[in-house]
Amino acid sequence: MTSIISVNGLRKTYPKSTLPAVDGVTFEVEEGDIFAFLGPNGAGKTTTIKILTTLLHPSGGTVRINGHDPQHDQDAARRSFGIVFQDPSLDDELTAWENMELHGILYHVPKDLRRKRTEELLKVVELWDRRDDYVKQFSGGMKRRLEIARGLLHHPKILFLDEPTIGLDPQTRNHLWSYVIALNKNEGITVFLTTHYMEEAEKVARHIAVIDHGKIVGQGTAQELRERTKTATLEEAFLSLTGSDIREEEANPLDQMRMHRRMHTRR
Repeated sequence: MTSIISVNGLRKTYPKSTLPAVDGVTFEVEEGDIFAFLGPNGAGKTTTIKILTTLLHPSGGTVRINGHDPQHDQDAARRSFGIVFQDPSLDDELTAWENMELHGILYHVPKDLRRKRTEELLKVVELWDRRDDYVKQFSGGMKRRLEIARGLLHHPKILFLDEPTIGLDPQTRNHLWSYVIALNKNEGITVFLTTHYMEEAEKVARHIAVIDHGKIVGQGTAQELRERTKTATLEEAFLSLTGSDIREEEANPLDQMRMHRRMHTRR
C-alpha cells in the first residue's frame, strides 16, 4: 500500500538543549491505516506531532504528508489533515453549527458543500439535533465528537487525534472510538493517534510506533510488540520498551487553542 505519512531521519534540537528532542525518527503510515504513536512524557512524541502538523520546523530529516513537505508547502499539507488537539479548541460562545461554519470558511470549503458536509458529519456524531446549541452547554464527550466532525469538514485524508479521550469516562471513550473506527472504515480516512490509555491503542490501532528519548524503540502490531518483549499486554510491552520511571512533561508546551488559531491565521 501507499504511505500517506513518511518520516525519515527526523531530528529536532532546541536551543540551549544538550540532547535532541527527536533523534533520527523514521516510520511510515500506510493510507487507510489506524496508527498509534505512543511514548511517555518527554519522549519526543509531542515534538514529532508538531512537526507533522506544520507547527514546528525540523532540524533535520524529511517528512511527507500526503506527498507534501509540511515545512515548505504548509497549505497543501494542512489541507490533507484534520486535527483534534489534546485540549479543547472549540469556541464555547458559538453554536455547534457556527463552529463548523467557521472552520469551513477558514478552509475555503464552498458554501453549498460546507453546509451539506456539516449536516452529514453532525448526524454521524449524533449532534445534528444540537446544532443550534451553544458549545458551552455541551459535555466533554459532545465537544470531542464535535471536534472530530469539525476536523473532517474539509475532507482531509488524515485525522490526527492527540490524546482525544483524556478526561472522558470509560463509556464516552468507548463510544468515541466507535465513531473513529466507523469513519476510518466508511470514509477510508487514515487515523494517526496518541493516547496514554494502552488498552485503547491495543483495541483500535492496527500499527504502533513507540518513541522514547527521541528515538523509535519499537514498531509493529500490538501482537508483534508483545511477542518481541515476551509480555502479555501492550501496556507491559510499552513498559518493557520504555522503562517504569516517572517522566516529566516536555518543556514549554504550547497552548493548544493558540496553536489551532495559529494554523488558521497562517492560511
